Amino acid sequence: MAKPMTEGNPAKLILFFTIPLILGNFFQQLYNMADTFIVGRTIGVKALAAVGSTGSLLFFIIGFAFGFTAGLSIITAQCYGAKDYEGVRTSFAASILLSIIVTIVLTIPSTLFARPVLELLNTPADIIDYAHNYLVIIMSCIFAPMFFNLFSNIIRALGDSKTPLFFLAIVCVLNIILDLVFILIFKMGVQGAAIATVISQLTAALLCYVYIRKKLYVLHLTQEHFINAPKMFLRHIHVAIPMGFQASIIAIGAIILQFALNGLGTISIAAYTAGSKIDSVAVMPLNSFGATMATYTAQNYGAGKLKRIKEGVKQCVIMALIFSFIIALINITLGRHIAQVFLGREAVQAVNYARLFLIINGSMYWALALLFIYRFTLQGLGHSFIPTIAGIMELIMRAFAAIVLTSLLGFMGASMANPLAWIGALIPLAWTYHKEIKKLDLEINLQEATP
Repeated sequence: MAKPMTEGNPAKLILFFTIPLILGNFFQQLYNMADTFIVGRTIGVKALAAVGSTGSLLFFIIGFAFGFTAGLSIITAQCYGAKDYEGVRTSFAASILLSIIVTIVLTIPSTLFARPVLELLNTPADIIDYAHNYLVIIMSCIFAPMFFNLFSNIIRALGDSKTPLFFLAIVCVLNIILDLVFILIFKMGVQGAAIATVISQLTAALLCYVYIRKKLYVLHLTQEHFINAPKMFLRHIHVAIPMGFQASIIAIGAIILQFALNGLGTISIAAYTAGSKIDSVAVMPLNSFGATMATYTAQNYGAGKLKRIKEGVKQCVIMALIFSFIIALINITLGRHIAQVFLGREAVQAVNYARLFLIINGSMYWALALLFIYRFTLQGLGHSFIPTIAGIMELIMRAFAAIVLTSLLGFMGASMANPLAWIGALIPLAWTYHKEIKKLDLEINLQEATP
């Protein structure tokens, strides 16, 4: 149920809001990893490399959708914190209309130009057909992840992170079952994995919609809310577009890196795919702490409770750093064994490469923890420029790793891309956050001095 984050102990609120996010992200990653595991162990390494080779393109397109809908929900959270419930409804209506527009804009070109882009990225000839078949199915159904993320982000904006977790758990099980049915029984190959993912995401979107209609009266809309929605378009676009572009800018760096990886061969692609899947699960708690701070900050900013924002960030940093050290220790010490689950014991070179990737990335999780918290806090305050600059820094550092380090160091250079990107993004975010904290201190002093 909806719950304001403007009252109560900040650390407790943040932790209990974050735990369902961590579990929810775990289930989301689990059904993504189900594709990787089942494809890799049943169809083969080439099919696994094909699915992995589409990752950067999917991140570019669907990542924009994820960032965009997260930005839309920040305005909703600010209205909810201010107890402007009509504003909440109008914000939700505006978010739906803008999401429909963006879905159309993303779907058409991404579907039409999937093959030429894969060729441009130098995708190996032995996997390009697999990659194209997988990519077209996912791209033609962008509406499914778009509205799943819109609805789940709106629910979280009202302080409820548990309900999306419940739906994700159901969908995770559904995705795994469908993967097995389409791949093992119907022999549909990578297309079966793609169809299973789309059906699962669409199911999640429908579950969220039904919940909103039956349980969240504050989100019940009338025709009037849609008529008034365009008046809030600019406010939403101001935050949502930069957050979407930020994800896409980061993805461009990943695409450049994918091009460099494609030049290293199928084994490197498969190793990087497996390592990235493991890494994505490992950093879920860090991303979840950041996402929590977006909702927490937006609600308290809307309520004018600035001191709680500062207190919350300090306590969140402590918790996230503890998580980052624990996760790093696990990946560094057990990376080889975890990689073997995806690649098999016989793929010795790929397993060694994946282990190297996990060691290099795990050593810098502390920087990623701070990056997420500072970025989402600034976005919760309504700032979009510096987070976008941070995304550009990530692009520059990933491009450097792809163009320079990969040519000099091979797979090791490619594995250094993420840590370099995290450091590059953290610098402007940390500087801007501490600058904003000084401004908040001044406003807090004025609030306390006012009778």
